[in-house]
Amino acid sequence: MSEHVPVVRTEVHDHVATLTLDDARRRNAMTPELGDALYDAVERLRDDPSVRAVVLTGAGDAFSAGGDLKMLERLRSAGFDESREFMLRFYARYLRVAELAVPVIAAVRGPAIGAGLCVAMACDLMVVDEASKLALNFAQLGLHPGMGATYLTPLRVGAARASELLYTGRRFDGREAAQMGMALEAVSADEVLPRAHALAATIAANGPLAVRGLKKQLGLDRAALARALDAEARHQAESYASADLGEGLKAAAERRPPVFTGA
Repeated sequence: MSEHVPVVRTEVHDHVATLTLDDARRRNAMTPELGDALYDAVERLRDDPSVRAVVLTGAGDAFSAGGDLKMLERLRSAGFDESREFMLRFYARYLRVAELAVPVIAAVRGPAIGAGLCVAMACDLMVVDEASKLALNFAQLGLHPGMGATYLTPLRVGAARASELLYTGRRFDGREAAQMGMALEAVSADEVLPRAHALAATIAANGPLAVRGLKKQLGLDRAALARALDAEARHQAESYASADLGEGLKAAAERRPPVFTGA
């Protein structure tokens, strides 16, 4: 049996590119391999002047189930410097989508958890399934947030709500995501892609030079994001050596509440 390799499918139609994270059997869990596929797909689009807007979505019944737990377990045996450098490279694979010169719309159907939700927040706009299960559940695993969570969440929902979501790690649905301003709209699951494509088509019909200029003005503050990523990578490297993360991962696998000791 051949080794399973995740891919990112790319389709371009009428100046709109659709990128689909396609590792449905693992619910598009964020692995280095899927990140490499996304990075490569983004690089190809960067060289295509005909693309004026991008839609990012996930195959199957999930946008992304979040960071791969087996990967996190492996990092527990790595040293501080090794895991810190690994995480910086890991973030860069997925957040490359934010460096596209044209607007990117996240079309979120099904769960978007942890780092998966961060990638959706790194896009310029988000259309979400109203019943989607969403969470920034890093602390519930005993892990410091990563993938730009500490920069992106306050940017999208404000400081107070971001603090609440990150401290608690609680789940919320697509309706609440729209109410708090994280998502532009919450619609039924079968309307997510059509609505995202309609938005992208409207954007693509506008003057491309004007839209690219707007993207530079309205896009992420890359220097601020880089500072957040550097701090997150350091804190996550510290988390990997903790007993708390071991307990968090074990509890997640056993589907029970964790019992943390602060060690």
